[in-house]
Amino acid sequence: MAPRILLARHGQTEWSLLGRHTGRTDIPLLDEGRRGAKLLGERLHRARWAGLEGYEIRTSPLSRARETAELAGFGGRAQEWGALMEWDYGAYEGMTPAEIQAVRPGWLIWRDGVPEGETLAAMSARADEVVEWARSADRDALVFAHGHILRTIAARWLGEDISFAASIRLDPTSLSCLGWAYGAPAIERWNDTGHLEA
Repeated sequence: MAPRILLARHGQTEWSLLGRHTGRTDIPLLDEGRRGAKLLGERLHRARWAGLEGYEIRTSPLSRARETAELAGFGGRAQEWGALMEWDYGAYEGMTPAEIQAVRPGWLIWRDGVPEGETLAAMSARADEVVEWARSADRDALVFAHGHILRTIAARWLGEDISFAASIRLDPTSLSCLGWAYGAPAIERWNDTGHLEA
C-alpha cells in the first residue's frame, strides 16, 4: 500500500469562529476547540484507527495545533515542523474576508495572495515539502495544522495548482485523508467532523 496522510485541522479558536485570518498570531483554543480535539482523539484511538500505531506524526509549532495534538492524545509522538505553519497573511492578518473585500473588492486569496506576507509560490513550495515527506517512507502519517496550509497540501497532493484549494472547505477539528485510487493521488476523506456530532 502506498503511504497516506491524515490531516487534522486544529480546534476552534476565537478568530476562526469570527472568520479572522489567523496566520502566525498564536491564538489559543476555545473550550469548544479543546472539546473537539478530545473527541477527535477518542475517534482516532478506537478500533478502526487503533491509535494510529506506526504512523509518523507531526504538528505545526503554533499552540492551537500543538494543543489539538496533545488533547487528541498524540502530544508525545508529534514532532513540531515549521513547514506546517499557517499562511503568513502579512497586512491581512486578523482581518475577515469582508473587511478585506471592503478595501480590495473581488479579492481571492488563492488567486491574489496577500500584501507583505507569504507568496502563493512559497505556500505551494511548503506544501510540496510536506507531500514529498509524506510519500517518502513506507508508513502513513498524521499532521496537525491549519486550514489554508492543509488545503494547499491537498491541492499539491493531487498535482493541482494552489488555486484548487479554493474549492475545498475545511472546518476546525476536521479529519481528512489523502491517499490513492487506481494508483493516482486521491482524496479518500475530506472535512469529516463526524466525531463532533457524537
